[in-house]
Amino acid sequence: MKKAIIVITAALMLALASTAAAALTPGVFDPGNTGCPVATFSNGVLHLEQQCPSATNAAAGADITGFAGQTFTSAAFTLAGTDQCNGGSPRFDVVTTDDTFLLGCNNVTPVVNGDGSATYTIDAATLAAAGQQVPNPTGTIISVDVKIDIEGVADLTDITFNGVAQVPVVPLTTKDQCKNGGWKTFTGPSFTNQGQCVSYVNHQS
Repeated sequence: MKKAIIVITAALMLALASTAAAALTPGVFDPGNTGCPVATFSNGVLHLEQQCPSATNAAAGADITGFAGQTFTSAAFTLAGTDQCNGGSPRFDVVTTDDTFLLGCNNVTPVVNGDGSATYTIDAATLAAAGQQVPNPTGTIISVDVKIDIEGVADLTDITFNGVAQVPVVPLTTKDQCKNGGWKTFTGPSFTNQGQCVSYVNHQS
């Protein structure tokens, strides 16, 4: 019995540890409860809205986790069209041990795709080619997010950071999500069976 408890505990600790791995978590910053910012993810699209005047202290975006301690190499996303790049939003906010670096869509020249979408790749080469409007991030990363805080709408796909594709993780909050094979769809944390998934939910409640 004691051995079984140790095994279950170890498995649960492993699952909890994996929540620290890379993940894209949509959310809003709205201290004034304006209801203006919206952040959702559906069918591979991170949809961001900030429908108040740009001076409003509000933003919609997603935290990008799993890169603390690394150095910046590149970041990219694709917008539905170039008209969704407004005043530097959307942008990556990269906080490092040296400074906070704001890497906006207006800081590089996009590649317009055949369907009208536009891909913005931000790295040392593209920043330099666009006139080095902002400095290249230095130091080691503390936190990263992608956001809009200017009035407008942005639909982002193919979000990558340091060469790693970012896919939003659906929060695991109920045991029902573990059923009918649902446990197989989670990666942050991931599980080897339904029982482990249920145990994780019970531990969180």
